[in-house]
Parts: sequence; structure tokens; C-alpha cells
Amino acid sequence: MTDRQPLWTPNEQQIESCNMKRFMCFAGEKTGIEFEDYNQLWQWSVDDSTRFWSLLWDFCQVIGDKGERILLDGENIEQAQWFPDARLNFAQNLLRERSDQTAILFRAEDKQARELSFNQLYQQVSAVAAWLKQQGVKKGDRVAAYLPNMPETIVAMLAATSLGAVWTSTSPDFGADSVIDRFGQTQPVILFCVDGYYYNGKSVNVQSKVETIVESLPTVQKIVEIPLINATPFAKAITWNEILETTHNGIDYVPVEFNHPLYILYSSGTTGKPKCITHKTGGVLLQHLKEHQLHSDIRPGDKVFYFTTCGWMMWNWLASALASSATVVLYDGSPFYPDGEVLWDYVEDRGITLFGTSAKYIDALKKQDFHPKNNHDLTSLRTLCSTGSVLAPESFDYVYQSVGEDINLASISGGTDICSCFVLGNPMLPVYRGESQCRGLGLAVDVFDDDGNSLEFGKGELVCTNTFPVQPLNFWGDDSGEKYHNAYFAKFENVWHHGDYVQFTENGGIVIYGRSDATLNPGGVRIGTAEIYRQVEQLEEVYESIVVGQDWDNDVRVVLFVVLRSGCELDDELIARIKTTIRSKCSSRHVPAKVIQVDEIPRTKSGKIVELAVRDVIHRRPIKNIGSLANPKALENFQNLSALLE
Repeated sequence: MTDRQPLWTPNEQQIESCNMKRFMCFAGEKTGIEFEDYNQLWQWSVDDSTRFWSLLWDFCQVIGDKGERILLDGENIEQAQWFPDARLNFAQNLLRERSDQTAILFRAEDKQARELSFNQLYQQVSAVAAWLKQQGVKKGDRVAAYLPNMPETIVAMLAATSLGAVWTSTSPDFGADSVIDRFGQTQPVILFCVDGYYYNGKSVNVQSKVETIVESLPTVQKIVEIPLINATPFAKAITWNEILETTHNGIDYVPVEFNHPLYILYSSGTTGKPKCITHKTGGVLLQHLKEHQLHSDIRPGDKVFYFTTCGWMMWNWLASALASSATVVLYDGSPFYPDGEVLWDYVEDRGITLFGTSAKYIDALKKQDFHPKNNHDLTSLRTLCSTGSVLAPESFDYVYQSVGEDINLASISGGTDICSCFVLGNPMLPVYRGESQCRGLGLAVDVFDDDGNSLEFGKGELVCTNTFPVQPLNFWGDDSGEKYHNAYFAKFENVWHHGDYVQFTENGGIVIYGRSDATLNPGGVRIGTAEIYRQVEQLEEVYESIVVGQDWDNDVRVVLFVVLRSGCELDDELIARIKTTIRSKCSSRHVPAKVIQVDEIPRTKSGKIVELAVRDVIHRRPIKNIGSLANPKALENFQNLSALLE
């Protein structure tokens, strides 16, 4: 059963003034259709998707030549080409604002704070682009960054993409082997790096890692180092300040094809070398404009924040807010140092309008009984976005009780594969407990059973049954396209298979139960891991948990691992209470056969728990890329457990 009473409903003034309503009127004028609500708009956007994406280009005032043709080979979702005649430049669209309005706000854990106006940003990008051009960087070359979430990273990205170069980045908390596994496949010619970074009250020197990385990347011709902790400069590096002094006469933007590579992002790599997911220039720009302006209601002058690193696609998503003449708000460091106030101080001090974070962060605040609205002025905040993992229904309650009553809480989901979202928020729609508000415009998102039948309300696979501009171009180095095909198109013919286990609701929303490859299958019944997490982590004693399926007696049994709060013990009484809670709130099939206490749960660099890696460990299968994990030693908690032998 779904909740029928919304937690938040926009008022008439909010609906009439939002960008989604403006676009609805714009599209209505152009098509002659009187759109009555979002559902009708969405249906038109997938039924006539070529007209929709063309009108979106016009509405968002994309800088470039759209060309005559909108879509080629549209019936073949895997091979379709959007805007084949178009020419544009990504950086030019992000630097469209030329004023003294603030473009970037930055705050770091070490108390460093800076800001750049759009004019200052343009000048810095111009200098760096001129320097890159002097080094021979040209269209199609890869430029890499091993950098924190700081203004220099955005400047370097814009400089590279202004020349038609391809940008790729990781954050400096990645180990050397993990960086080499990524950049070694994409062969950059320039590397931007730092000497170190600050996290949780400590400075971390990465000089030795940089040296190891450079030794393994023979294609790198120049290294630019940005000093943060004032370590001894890397011998072969040029400093950031040196390249800012390069003589320049403005930016000479290089127009590229709509489907020209823009970004190379990387899969987590927990099942082998990371996949190098190559994203298209026009697809990313158009999709981000849609998500920002329509679904997130970002307006000129808004202040947009997302807690992210440069190794997560949310950094790329955040940077694109510049194209909507909004201020991009950056933070580098721990979100809990020196305490949980730090990010909410930032919201109040800078008047942040969109606050983006992970579901895990919201859950951590809830467990700490922290109430931001009690000691912060959060009246500037209109939208709160959550992603990275499933946002539990109880966390929806927490946001409206402890952050603000008049906020559009958008539980968004998509990922690195599309550098954007399939399901997300909507300023015109109510928010229901535990649900994402809607499917994204232009995306024919559906739910399939294993036989490819569409499900109206049942649980199944999230798919997209039409082509869309932000489909990846390819996997870099996958010349035959076989890996790309197997990743998204092998399960259902001519249908994008995303790999999330989901369900539509009677409210018109979407509930996500976790990754479908991590679903449990006891007795042949599929169970989403998020269903169990939701119940277990409401218990006061449980800090967090991870659940996997263990092959056992010609079937699969559910095994639950829990991290307990300090001072708590996993005794028979607590185990019984955990099982009773799961049985009463879910079903008897959800009840774990084993409940085992561990000290720590392994996560990727972007904070996602890794069920598949834990499943491999308990089955004594090798983990192919431990370097992709933020805390690989946590896997030792799951090795050779006697409890799993009985």
C-alpha cells in the first residue's frame, strides 16, 4: 500500500511561477495542445519525443546551430543519433552569463573560502584554455583531473571543453591503482592534480600517489599542480598560478558535433576494471538543462549545492547549473567536521536554494537526532535532492519534520550510466512518502517483468523503451560495442535495461528497491534489499546494515550483517527483535536466516554500499578491483565466518 496523503503539495503560486509550468505553456503554444497536467505533458514528450527535445533546445536557449534533422534511426534505440547536424560548444553554454553575478562559491574544511563572478570565471577559463592550446591540446584529446571539488576543477573542465577536448576526473581520495585503472584506459595528454587535500580535520598528502600515477601514464605530456597543503611541489609540474598568467584574448570556442565526446565517467569497478562510459556533448547539456530548469526549477541567480566529489557524476551535474545562470556552490571536506552544523551553516550563510546530498547523509542526521531547522534560517531552501541510494520513507518524514515543511523533497535516481536521472523531482507535483515524484520528460520509463511484460504496479526492472539524447556514446576502447550492448541492451530487445528494481505507485510515483543484480531470491521470490534496510535501520541499536544472498542447500538464504551503535551488543534478544520487525513489516520470506555483527560495511568512493562485493567474499570468490572501494579493509569483516558454515 502507498501513502495517499502527500507530505508536501505546491501551492498555486508555486505552480504558476515554476519553470515546468512555463515550459508547459511554451510547448502548448508551439504544438496547439492544451496540457492540463504533468502526466499529459510527459505522455506527449515520449509520444512525440523529437518535437519535445527540439522545443526543449529552444526553451532553454541552447547556444549553437540545431540543424535541420532531429533524429536518425530512431526505431533502433541502441544506434539512434540525435541532432546529427547540430554544432555547439559545452563551455560556451555554461559561460553564457557575462556579469559580476557570482558564478562559483567555495568553502573548504580548512576554512578556505573563495568566490568567482561570471566575469572572473570567464577570464580564468580563457587563460587556461590559451595555455592548453599552446600545449597542442585539440578536439578529442583527453584532459584528466585528480582534484577535489574546488573552483579550479570547474575552470579546468571548461577550458578543456572549450577546445573540444574530453574531460575525465577522479577525486584525490582514490588510490593510485584505481586512478591508473581509469586514466590508463583513456590516455590523457594533460593531468591536473593537487599536492593534497583536507578531510575530517587532517591534511592528506598525495604527492607519492601522483608520482606513481604519472609514471604509469606515458601519454601525459604536462602536469599542472594546484598547491593546497603546501607540500613540496612535484618536480615535473607547472603550477596553477603560472598557467593563469598565460596571455589570452578571450575564448575561441571550438564547435563540436552534438554527439562528440564530452565526459568519460567510470563505473565503480567492483566486478573488474571500471567501464569508461563516454558521454555526448549535446546529450549531457540538453538533459541537464531539462533536469535543472524544469524538474529542479533552477532559475538565474539561484544557489545550487550538491555534496559530491569529482569522482561522482553529481559533480558533472552540479557544474552544469552554470548554464542556467545559477551560482554553483562547492564544498570540499567532511560533511560532519567539525560537526553536523557545517553544511547547514553554509545554507544559511549563502542562501542556498537547492541542497543536494546522499540518502545516507540524511539517514545519519536522523540517527544523530539533529534538527537543522531548530538553529538555522533555511528559508532560502526550495528544493532538497537525495540520491546515491534509496531514501527510506522514514527519512522523508525526517526532512519535513527537521529541515522544513515547505520544501520539494526530490528523491532522484539515474546514475553514471546516463550522467543524469530517469526518475526525479517536479515542482508541480506533490511529494509522497518513500516515492520519487515522476519519470523524467522525454524518457519512456517503464517497469518490466523478467519476460519483458510491462507491469502497471508490480515490482520489476526499470527500463526505457525509447531512445533519448543522453544515452552514452560508447564505452571508451570498446571498439566492437559488445560491452556497451551487454550492459544495457542484452536483456530486453531494443530496450534500455537500467538494472534497478522498482515499482510504480498508485500516486503516479516510483519506489526503488535497490539494484536488481543485488536483489535476493530465496525460494525463487525476488526481494529488494532496500525493503530490509528500511526496517532494520529504524531500530535504535542498528547504525547501518548490508544484506546479501548466500547459496545454501540448493537455494538462497538471506544473510544480514549489522553495524551497531557504540555500546550495543547483538544478543539473542536483539536478533529476535530484528527478525520480528522484518517479518511483521515485510514478510516471512524477508527474514534473514543469519544476523551477524560486523564493525564496518564496505563502500564505493561515492558512498554506495557494495552488496555484490560482500556476496563474493562470503562465497570465497575474488574481488576483481578492491581499489574501487573507499574502505577495502572492511571486506575482512566478511571473510571465513564460521556462522556462515552452519
